Amino acid sequence: MPSDDWLVGRDRHSEAAERIYAAAADLISREGYEAFTIEAVAARVHCSPATIYRHAGGKAAIRDAVVARQAARIVDTTREAIKNLEGPDRVVTATLVALQRLQSDPLAQLMRSLHTTPVSEWIASSPTVTGFAAEMLGHDNADPLAAQWLIRVFLALWCWPVKDPEAQRTMVRRFLGPPYISDN
Repeated sequence: MPSDDWLVGRDRHSEAAERIYAAAADLISREGYEAFTIEAVAARVHCSPATIYRHAGGKAAIRDAVVARQAARIVDTTREAIKNLEGPDRVVTATLVALQRLQSDPLAQLMRSLHTTPVSEWIASSPTVTGFAAEMLGHDNADPLAAQWLIRVFLALWCWPVKDPEAQRTMVRRFLGPPYISDN
């Protein structure tokens, strides 16, 4: 096999897909979603557009994979931050950590503008997002309406952030935490 083969020594399909997703994420972060084309990604990965389609699919499939990977990183960070917390501390910390990550992430713009349907409709109906919202609430709260409410509050803060980070933290602590205080 030639020494300049970009996929030597690994599962070719998986390695190609990962390199394509990384190149697409970098392209979108640096140059914006408008610059994201199959040809631009192929140029970054040093392959043909046909290789991109074969290993990662079209633009929508690549976009969705990039968003899913970024969302997974945010969820992992948030899970780590709340692993030993319960009740209002859990909800407030999860919300603040996830918001901070999203608001500082260059791919957040892409995540907000993915679909022509309103973002709240797309996100609120996502089983993954609903599951994560339920996880943020904690094991002692199995209320699907509470999860839906949390998603909507989070969306409002994500789409229309408070300019002052300290004011945002105070609002989340004051108005989001109290509904989750245990009655026990």
